Amino acid sequence: MSSASIMSKADKPKEKVDWLAEMRGLALMLLAVLAFHSFVAKPFYIPSTSMVPNLMVGDRLVVAKYPYGWSWVSASFHVLPRSEGRIWPATPEYGDVVIAVPPNKDEDYIKRVVGLPGDRIAVINGQIVLNGKPVPQKVEPDLRIPVDAQVCDGQPCLGYWDNFRVRGPDGKDYYEVPVRRETLPNGATYRIVDHADQPLDNYPERVIPEGSVFLMGDNRDHSADSRAETWESGLGGPVPLENVGGRAQFITFSLDGTTTLNPLTWWQSLRSGRAWSTLRPAIVEGPNQQ
Repeated sequence: MSSASIMSKADKPKEKVDWLAEMRGLALMLLAVLAFHSFVAKPFYIPSTSMVPNLMVGDRLVVAKYPYGWSWVSASFHVLPRSEGRIWPATPEYGDVVIAVPPNKDEDYIKRVVGLPGDRIAVINGQIVLNGKPVPQKVEPDLRIPVDAQVCDGQPCLGYWDNFRVRGPDGKDYYEVPVRRETLPNGATYRIVDHADQPLDNYPERVIPEGSVFLMGDNRDHSADSRAETWESGLGGPVPLENVGGRAQFITFSLDGTTTLNPLTWWQSLRSGRAWSTLRPAIVEGPNQQ
């Protein structure tokens, strides 16, 4: 190659970066992500024990935004003003795990649908009574939950599981918690934890208004849900469907709280057996179905 050709290439001016186009591309990409999160699905992190044993602190899951239509709560970060009404509305089914926003703060709760519009619902000694009929609960063998840094959000389970802590044959510590299997009128069945006598075990009967659902956590003694007033950090009764932001679909992965900046800890902190677990309740056929 001649020196003249080398010089001509060196002298060729460099193309300037079109920063306006770059910023426009980034803005469009951000809008696409926000639109996907608002209308299709978004990731969700479990920060509390209210849905134990089916959801653990540290679970990451996907919430579908479209099953019940869209409302003000669908938008990412709840930037829209509160309003009534939904686009393409639909009603949840018994047993659906949903995210909902309480009436007094913009914060996502995750709970289970246990009562539908028009139902008469009460709770007596920890048992749901729907339309005058007790919802069946069957005692199952104690569930063994490994004790880790994340199981109670970095806390020592606030003392309420201390009596259930045992040392396993492998030398590791576990919580062996008492569980029951609850089955709703459509056959949706799932496990719950109810181990103590406390005020939320009793809730006077009321009719769920049209356009609302009644939500409860699966960890019945430690869930601020429709049974609890808003000043107790609860949902303050039945939740209007425009405050329901989507349905939990499946767990993507779960972390035990030992993750650090060291990449070697990333794999070790994954809880085994939780990734890709469905959050749709099993359905059984039987006389309980309506």
